[in-house]
Amino acid sequence: MTAPLPAPDADPVLVPAPAGLLRRHRDFRMLWIGETANKYGSAVTGLALPLIAVSTLHASTLQVGVLGAAGWLPWLLIGLPAGVWVDRLRCRPIMLAATTVSLLLYATVPLAALAGSLTLWHLLAVALLAGAAGVFFQTAYTAYLPQLLGPADQSEGNAKLHGSASAAGIAGLGSGGLIAQLAGPVNGLLANTATFLLSLWCTARIGHHEPRRGGRTRRTLRREVGEGLRLLGSDVWFRTFALFGAASNLALTGYQSLLVVFLIREVGVGEGTVGLLVAAASTGGIVGAAIARRTAVRLGTSRAMLVLELALPALTLLIPLTGRGAGLAWYLIGGFGASCGVVAGNVVKATFQQRYCPPELLGRLSASSAVLNFGSIPLGALLAGFLGTQLGVRPAMWLMTAGVPLAALILWCSPMRRVRDLPTERRAPVRGSRAPSSPPSPSSPSLPPASSLPTTDADGAGAGADGAGAGADGSGAGGSGVDGSGVDGGRKPGGSAGRERC
Repeated sequence: MTAPLPAPDADPVLVPAPAGLLRRHRDFRMLWIGETANKYGSAVTGLALPLIAVSTLHASTLQVGVLGAAGWLPWLLIGLPAGVWVDRLRCRPIMLAATTVSLLLYATVPLAALAGSLTLWHLLAVALLAGAAGVFFQTAYTAYLPQLLGPADQSEGNAKLHGSASAAGIAGLGSGGLIAQLAGPVNGLLANTATFLLSLWCTARIGHHEPRRGGRTRRTLRREVGEGLRLLGSDVWFRTFALFGAASNLALTGYQSLLVVFLIREVGVGEGTVGLLVAAASTGGIVGAAIARRTAVRLGTSRAMLVLELALPALTLLIPLTGRGAGLAWYLIGGFGASCGVVAGNVVKATFQQRYCPPELLGRLSASSAVLNFGSIPLGALLAGFLGTQLGVRPAMWLMTAGVPLAALILWCSPMRRVRDLPTERRAPVRGSRAPSSPPSPSSPSLPPASSLPTTDADGAGAGADGAGAGADGSGAGGSGVDGSGVDGGRKPGGSAGRERC
């Protein structure tokens, strides 16, 4: 017999936070600048890696799929223990270390090309190790933001981070394509140097003092991993989002890992045009970030998720129709709809998770759900590569894009369609964990009132938000998303502005 579903309060008291988060919160401003630079560099990298594989190393369709899978494989290998380590340690040093490792790894690609020793195995190793660094970065980043911002600011903070990441991803994709066309795709990775350094500098200047994590009893790694998995499996909301994210990322990554091959070899566009097309389609992420909060207020957070994740991403079915000339519009419409829906859904989901999850379990919950969400990404890339090799690239695109709206049926078949709003407080604590010292108020809103949601904001990125996965967001994060097999929330080999589920 299942426990009754926790229902949100019928008439929550909405207390708007002061406007202008970037102006009044220095530490968040530093985080925002660093993440914007991070996402720009990740977008350049996400386009450059598959272009290097296709244009310089003449990789096959299956090899491009394997390259996309390599960046996500670490989530399956180390995702669960990474969540425990993040809950045990301070988040900011982990973020700094992960960014430094990624910087050094990506710098080896142009150096190897200059020496004439660049191989596909080198690219695969860089993608795999940078993906491992991204696991720690994303997990720490997810747990760090609620420490930096109070509940009243979290919705605006998520929106600005998602929106600026989408904008940075668009700029990175557009400029990355032009750099690849003018100077070669390998030189596109040189843009990472400055963006990594700026991200490191901004993160290091955050003045927020994290409390020591030594206050709780340290148990075995296996037991602490089990707590995160029990939380994920026992709560209907977390379980629904995790299953949906896994299925959605499988389909999203499948078609996005084939995208460069599809546009260059099937449609016949140039390298520079690929970057511009993906950048134009990714503007949907900015629109999604801008409409997410107002949509959630007007429809309710639960109903908004159904609209954003079911209706808009269904436009991906138009992508396989893409052809030369005016036929490129099919990709732009489909890519725009997917980016808009995924990013807007990521904003609503991120705010819900930060409010609803016990703070002391947030790292483990993020890692446990990410193992499913991001762990399905290498499977999607490998499946797409196999289908592309056996059936042809265009038929494989039809199959993978059809999976995007089908994945959203998981949300439709869940309790989500029976309530207006997602809950803001867990009623049943996980066995073995302590209740948070300051539990959220039952009347805490999941989002600020519409009157406090400006359509534009001089602080940056409009009402903006992150990619995501997707990028994933993703995340993703996300953010620097999955169009080239990217990952939201950290440095990873990805290409779209945050289309993966985070």
